[in-house]
Amino acid sequence: MIPRYSRPEMVAIWEPETRFRIWFEIEAHAMDALVELGVVPASAARAVWERGKFDVARIDEIERETRHDVIAFLTNLAEHVGPEARFVHQGMTSSDVLDTCLSVQLARAADILIADTDALLKALKTRAFEHRHTPTMGRSHGIHAEPTTFGLKLAQAYAEFRRCRERLVMARAEIATCAISGAVGTFANIDPAVEAHVAKAMGLTVEPVSTQVIPRDRHAMFFATLGVVAGSVERLATEIRHLQRTEVLEAEEYFAPGQKGSSAMPHKRNPVLTENLTGLARLVRGYVTPALENVALWHERDISHSSVERMIGPDATVTLDFALARLAGVIEKLLIYPDKMLKNLNMMGGLIHSQRILLALTQAGASREDSYRLVQRNAMKVWESDGQLQLLDLLIADPDVTALLPPDQLEPLFDLGYHLKHVDTIFDRVFA
Repeated sequence: MIPRYSRPEMVAIWEPETRFRIWFEIEAHAMDALVELGVVPASAARAVWERGKFDVARIDEIERETRHDVIAFLTNLAEHVGPEARFVHQGMTSSDVLDTCLSVQLARAADILIADTDALLKALKTRAFEHRHTPTMGRSHGIHAEPTTFGLKLAQAYAEFRRCRERLVMARAEIATCAISGAVGTFANIDPAVEAHVAKAMGLTVEPVSTQVIPRDRHAMFFATLGVVAGSVERLATEIRHLQRTEVLEAEEYFAPGQKGSSAMPHKRNPVLTENLTGLARLVRGYVTPALENVALWHERDISHSSVERMIGPDATVTLDFALARLAGVIEKLLIYPDKMLKNLNMMGGLIHSQRILLALTQAGASREDSYRLVQRNAMKVWESDGQLQLLDLLIADPDVTALLPPDQLEPLFDLGYHLKHVDTIFDRVFA
């Protein structure tokens, strides 16, 4: 987590001040529940809420001696609260605080990521409708295939990120659980009512069986979801990078006044933002495997997951937050060149209509094999001429073709609009 790829709101979730504040709230809410159960006096709970403070530097100082972060926190809290602090943490264990806190942090991070996705969806929808009927080349294997529209490219991305949003919502629900169950999760020294009270107060649900720690399959699911979202980020970024290649140049990142593309070549306009997004996506996906490996803990608990989560929790959420915001900005300002798209559509002498001719020949009575052979033998001449020859001209000059399809039937088969007649239907499916 470095400032270059971080945004303040997400970073704040992982700051020590935020973490200790959540710890304090967990302990204080637990005391309120213990008051209702008659376990601790009301005066002690009031003292914690009124005088409860902590100092990050002091906690770090104590931890250097105790080698235990929760004990260091509780010691510092007691320094402010006074004698009533003896009732804090009654029947609880460190994982009750640590795991419940992590759930709060990840849920808050998910809220930001969902909002990020909403902003990206808005940008994608706006640009998709702007270019709903802008013809462009559809490619398979990187090779010209058949026409599509640039709006459809963006509609596909919109549908994908809408699924990402749904997954983030589910991941948030998966991770937002509370465990206040004591050592090995049996509630031997604390009533389950305390857990229910803290869960409600912190906006969480009760973990059914915590075994002292919240099961890490939940966390694995959360980080796997972030990895999938990162994959979608990279997919769209890669598409833009390809479209910006000099030989294609159908779209490109906005190039600001005064921006420089190369220290050596003043003419360069490089897709630096989408290249950056590709790298950030790799990082987020890289955090998935450690999260999966955290699932298998020893017996009721160990802390082999702890060091991993201290790193991947902040890093994965901060990085993906930055990536989603950057991608939304790229889409909002994306430079789109319809004239170049049309030029590329026409660069290969009409080859993009080959399937329609194939189908027309079969409708005229030729076998599929013969139809394919007739179209391909003419198409290869166009291909090898680098588009200097026109497929329609060659077909008209081929007596085997015109015996089945005369010129007046061949010419309409090269209508670009034919390929785009269902664009509105697809848009209705995506945006209805």
